[in-house]
Amino acid sequence: MAAEIHSRPQSSRPVLLSKVEGHQDVVSAALLIPKEDGVITASEDRQAKATGRGPARGGAARGVWLKRDSGQYWPSIYHTMSSPCSAMAYHHDSRRIFVGQDNGAIMEFHISEDFNKMNFVKTYPAHQNRVSAITFCLTSEWVISTGHDKCISWMCTRSGTMLGRHYFTSWASCLQYDYETQHAFVGDYSGQITLLKLEQNTCSVITTLKGHEGSITSLWWDPVQRLLFSGASDHSIIMWDIGGRKGRTLLLQGHHDKVQAICYIQLTRQLVSCSADGGIAVWNMDISREEAPQWLESDSCQKCEQPFFWNIKQMWDTKTLGLRQHHCRKCGQAVCGKCSTKRSSYPIMGFEFQVRVCDSCFESIKDEDRTSLATFHEGKHNISHMSMDISRGLMVTCGSDRIVKIWDMTPVVGCSLATGFSSH
Repeated sequence: MAAEIHSRPQSSRPVLLSKVEGHQDVVSAALLIPKEDGVITASEDRQAKATGRGPARGGAARGVWLKRDSGQYWPSIYHTMSSPCSAMAYHHDSRRIFVGQDNGAIMEFHISEDFNKMNFVKTYPAHQNRVSAITFCLTSEWVISTGHDKCISWMCTRSGTMLGRHYFTSWASCLQYDYETQHAFVGDYSGQITLLKLEQNTCSVITTLKGHEGSITSLWWDPVQRLLFSGASDHSIIMWDIGGRKGRTLLLQGHHDKVQAICYIQLTRQLVSCSADGGIAVWNMDISREEAPQWLESDSCQKCEQPFFWNIKQMWDTKTLGLRQHHCRKCGQAVCGKCSTKRSSYPIMGFEFQVRVCDSCFESIKDEDRTSLATFHEGKHNISHMSMDISRGLMVTCGSDRIVKIWDMTPVVGCSLATGFSSH
């Protein structure tokens, strides 16, 4: 295990501060410890580990990784589970860790103030299959989780008993929770997001959101603006205006692989997203964007009126071959290939790379309209999980390459966030 320290470059890009190496398998989750130079990790090698900085601890334990004066991260605590670790939640004020496992169980631990001990509290029989996401609500003393047994469950942390379950038609893959209103957002492998109102022993489905063409991989809820962001295996991100009850409001396309993690920074109105190919994007959401149009359906090209190949009557009447249907991403009209020969980016609508547009829309797009509204960076490793300490502008990424990377994001997301943090 080692740490690499990098000097701050002149250009505005994430600065790699440290690497944490030493896991024997995929790192499924990594979380920064608030106000500490430390990281908590959970991995498929069945270990929950914690790390940080400070005077050297005794022993060779792993669990919490703490940063030493040398700049290296060394394991401070570890706990080996009976099953691979698949998800994790950490509540810093109470120093409680919840670790989800491949066998469906969730284990709760309490970390000592010096981050040198991790005491087992209890096991929750939350699921019958792999746990995919966990959140903990201190006010209600609920641990809420989703799993590959196609359900969301919520359990009482005082008694360890199951309060309620709700089943979906597909694997439940990710979870966000509004602590004030007790609403849960659950993304699943069918590409659907379900909004639920959780009660003590029951729940009610409020609505379902459909817009992605692939499985939901990540969710982020901003309770201030009441915006929900979803990332999916279709490489796209959708912003849903829940507070305005408008449903889908914005599509963002800039990744070349499935979007694995997202985090919205309310203070600077920026969205940070990471994809499986190591791409890190920072989207400017502090501008008035245009909603992508719904695709229109037609039996013939809405520009030249040539029939599409299923329009047999018009093909017969005009004695012409039918054409393939396409759609202009800017106006949504159904067009043929001859009427949509051009490609263009259109960032105001979320299209950061070139997409099909009809020829008339291409002429209407000015050069300044193609100015990017996001910055793209290379994480240089597979990213399956990301989390941020927004107050310090720090980000941690991890993935199947078994490496955890700690980044200073303040050059990209605004130095006003970095309250008291300085790279060592």
